[in-house]
Amino acid sequence: MKKVAVIMGSDSDLPVVERAVETLKEYGVPYEVHVYSAHRTPAEAGAYARKARGEGIGVILAAAGMAAHLAGALAAQTTLPVIGIPIKAKQLDGMDALLSTVQMPSGIPVATVGIDGAVNAALLAVEILAVTDGDLAERLEQARAAGREKVLAKDAAVQEKLGI
Repeated sequence: MKKVAVIMGSDSDLPVVERAVETLKEYGVPYEVHVYSAHRTPAEAGAYARKARGEGIGVILAAAGMAAHLAGALAAQTTLPVIGIPIKAKQLDGMDALLSTVQMPSGIPVATVGIDGAVNAALLAVEILAVTDGDLAERLEQARAAGREKVLAKDAAVQEKLGI
C-alpha cells in the first residue's frame, strides 16, 4: 500500500494534523509526517515533493495557516495528488488560508478541504488509495454504513422524543 505524506508548515499545526494521523491509523494506512515551510524551507519542501513518488508516497496532505502556500508549493513539484488543509489562525479565522490553498492556477491542482478539515483530508487520501485497493474500499464502505446507522438511530430517538 502506498503511504500518505502529512506535511505541516509549522509544528503549531500539529493539533489539527493529529486528527488526520488518527484517521489514517484507523484505516491502517501507512504515513509519514514532516514539518516543511513553503517560505522558510522551500528547497527542502520542493526536494521532498520531487522524491515522494519514488519513496512510496501516494498522496500528500499539506496543512498550513495564514498565507498557506505549502500545498501549492508542493503540488508544483509533483504530480501526486496534494490535498490542502487550511489551518485556522487568529487572523481572519482561517479564511486567508482557505483562499490561499484553494485558489490555484490552472495546471497545478490542489484538492482543498474545509478549514481545520484534517479528518476529511485523510479520508479523501484513503479514498484515492482505495481506487486500487479493494480491502481499503471495503473499510470505507463499512465506515459509511456505520455512519448511516448512527444517523438513523438519532432520527428514531428524535421521533420517539417528540411522539411522532
